[in-house]
Amino acid sequence: MRTLYGFGLALGGLCLLAGCDLAPKYNQPVVDIPQNFKEVGDWQPATPSNTLPRGPWWKQYNDSLLDQYEDQVESANPDLAAAVAHYDSSRDYAAEINSVLFPQVGVGADTSGNRQSANAPLRGLKSVNPAQYSVNEGYGQANYEVDLWYQLHNEVLAGEANAQSIAAELADVRLSLQAQTADAYILLRGLDAETELLDQTVKQYAKGVEIEQDRYAGHIDSGLALVRAKTQYDLVRGLETNNIAQRALVEHSIAALVGQVASNFAIKPAVVTLTLPKIPTGVPSTLLQRRPDIASAERQVAMANYDIGVTKAAFYPTLSISAVGGLQNSNGSALNLLSLPLSIWSIGPSTFLPLFEGGLRHAAEARSYARWHEAISVYRSTVLTAFQHVEDNLSLLNNLGLEVQQLEAAIDDANRTLQLSNAMYEAGAVNYLDVVVAEAQFLDSQQQAISAQTRRLQASVNLIRGLGGGWSSDQLPGSQQSKQRNGFN
Repeated sequence: MRTLYGFGLALGGLCLLAGCDLAPKYNQPVVDIPQNFKEVGDWQPATPSNTLPRGPWWKQYNDSLLDQYEDQVESANPDLAAAVAHYDSSRDYAAEINSVLFPQVGVGADTSGNRQSANAPLRGLKSVNPAQYSVNEGYGQANYEVDLWYQLHNEVLAGEANAQSIAAELADVRLSLQAQTADAYILLRGLDAETELLDQTVKQYAKGVEIEQDRYAGHIDSGLALVRAKTQYDLVRGLETNNIAQRALVEHSIAALVGQVASNFAIKPAVVTLTLPKIPTGVPSTLLQRRPDIASAERQVAMANYDIGVTKAAFYPTLSISAVGGLQNSNGSALNLLSLPLSIWSIGPSTFLPLFEGGLRHAAEARSYARWHEAISVYRSTVLTAFQHVEDNLSLLNNLGLEVQQLEAAIDDANRTLQLSNAMYEAGAVNYLDVVVAEAQFLDSQQQAISAQTRRLQASVNLIRGLGGGWSSDQLPGSQQSKQRNGFN
């Protein structure tokens, strides 16, 4: 009893020494953040609180079919399902790591029959050392490692940080797939508008060919005017065919995004007007909390920070406490174990201090610091890329808006040029080449306007993605959530 009492006092003294955290104090990496975005234009809100609304941001484009496809991305996209499973795996692993903080308890039983050699020592005392005997045991066992240097706690914290990082990765995958779907849908509708324009132009040019054939047959015009009309007609037919081919590829990409086989998927061509959303950007500093890829990179830095504490603690002794208690008999029935005189027990601490391992632990510590520096560099690179992404699309939105206005003016000018050319050609003042040039300019200005408007809508999608799509880092799972699976710890 005195032995157990002395052991308890010694253990209490060791526990008082426990809790020495060897991990560096964690601070989020510092990146120089500007006060305002450079390419602000009409997209900078008046107040910092004016940010993107959470939830289905794509509804701002006011297209029910796009809403339907975005819902299918959530429910049927295999890449998103894989990302969800990856996150579930990380939570399960965090729960697995968390178990090291608790005692490991188990029960067991064994029975064996044994025979000794006739030449075994003390075989002469057959009354106490028989040739054949059986051993039956039933026992319970517990083991607990005292976390003297916070090694186990840092392993748990690293597992939680990793689960939080993968949760942010999941949010980034979801946002990326949503943005890809919206971007592809906008491109498809832009191709539909351009194909409709080309189809109408082909019909107009076909009439022009018929007119020139009649004029050539009546010896009014030379064959040169007819050849020019046919050339222009064939070129526009080629452009229309190319548009149809491009649309098919975009349609196939949408099928894959919504989890459907391209062979069974189709979107009816239609010319639709999508609403260009007014996107509040907030202040630049909020970008650090609103981009899931930045949050993921920051959690990786935290995980690397905790790993340093784990590798540094490996240089110090470990302390474990083990206890075994049960019942044992020899040359008796296993059913007779339930008897107090047959009880056995063992309890005591064990410690281990590494002395020489060929540089193993020094290398592990150096590697943990290298991974920490790597994680910080990746974080800073992610932040820089995020700001580039936002500035790029702010610039595109501003300049493409101006380009659309200029192209609309060019369409009006080209239309007037075409009308004048046709009037002068019919009056015999100019040849057919002037009409061909005017028609080509009119078509080209309309195509460019459609393309600019499509790219502007795509830039708005990319800006929303760059701003995090309404996501915020406070949506990351907490300490308990990061190591929970279906409600079980």
